[in-house]
Amino acid sequence: MQNDILKEYIARGTYIYPPGPSMRLITDVFAYAEKALPHWNTISISGYHIREAGSTAVQEVAFTLANAIAYVAAAIEAGLDVNTFGAQLSFFFNVHNHFLEEIAKFRAARRLWARIMRDRFQATNPRAQMLRFHAQTAGSSLTAQQPDNNIVRVALQALAAVLGGAQSLHTNSRDEALALPTEEAVEIALRTQQIIAYETGVAKAIDPVGGAYAVEALTNAIEERANAYIQQIDALGGAVKAIERGFPQREIQHSAYRYQQEIEAKSRLVVGVNEYVLEDEPEEPIMRLDAALERQQIERVQRLRAQRNTARVHAALAQLEAAARGSDNLMPPLIAAVEAYATLGEIADTLRHVFGEHQENIILAS
Repeated sequence: MQNDILKEYIARGTYIYPPGPSMRLITDVFAYAEKALPHWNTISISGYHIREAGSTAVQEVAFTLANAIAYVAAAIEAGLDVNTFGAQLSFFFNVHNHFLEEIAKFRAARRLWARIMRDRFQATNPRAQMLRFHAQTAGSSLTAQQPDNNIVRVALQALAAVLGGAQSLHTNSRDEALALPTEEAVEIALRTQQIIAYETGVAKAIDPVGGAYAVEALTNAIEERANAYIQQIDALGGAVKAIERGFPQREIQHSAYRYQQEIEAKSRLVVGVNEYVLEDEPEEPIMRLDAALERQQIERVQRLRAQRNTARVHAALAQLEAAARGSDNLMPPLIAAVEAYATLGEIADTLRHVFGEHQENIILAS
């Protein structure tokens, strides 16, 4: 049935066969977790890094969902049931400064994904049609100048995530533009979530801003524009081909460049940076790590290498390499390698030796 669906989409030109090797790890995780970890979210399909690189809200939604389409297509091609593995997918989004746009972004993403899973991939399981997501406030919006202003930014971003329907939330700390956060800053970030959860009442309503004209209009606009991007990516051959051709990278670069131009021209105001600036910024207390920690970690790894069973490690890595060269699921030998105390670097090097390593083409914004 699902192969017939694939053929139909190919014939219509609206579905592109996924490349095999590039999705091997993803599909093997899906297949393994379906049996061994049926209640586990197998993957967090991320748009966070896309937004942090300078994308717009529309691009964040479009490129994230295009990547998700590639994962789902690869899993179906590998013979997995979309109604089963689709229910184990989760997403990870950024929450930026434009309050209403961010709320609308999440609503638009949910609608788009439900339709993609239902119409493109024939998913009938309601849970497989759901876009369940974690949100994190925007690190790129934090300013080193007047860092206390970041408390307000984070609070508004967190509120937008809740109003937009986030299942879980990470609030950044006020001083993360300067260094790793201090314990005091982390506590303020935590209290921000707790105040929203327990004092505002916004978490007691489902889609509390649904029906508001501005939010509904923005939701429709984001959905329409993101869908247009997805169609462009389909025409390029899917997300992997689009990335190989540098399409999303160029779009993000152009957006990031425009954003910075707006700040420098003051057509976009950033409080404390290009307006309402303090002449003399007070010095902020920041987290400073003890240099001895690096030496301690190196010594810890050296002790592990000295004490572990080297023959067992080599055997486990050899089994992993054999599985990578063949068609066996990679998860059992990966787990065996970890249990033998192979390091992450050794495991990654083994897979690089078989699969190679992606080399990004440098694409200059113009």
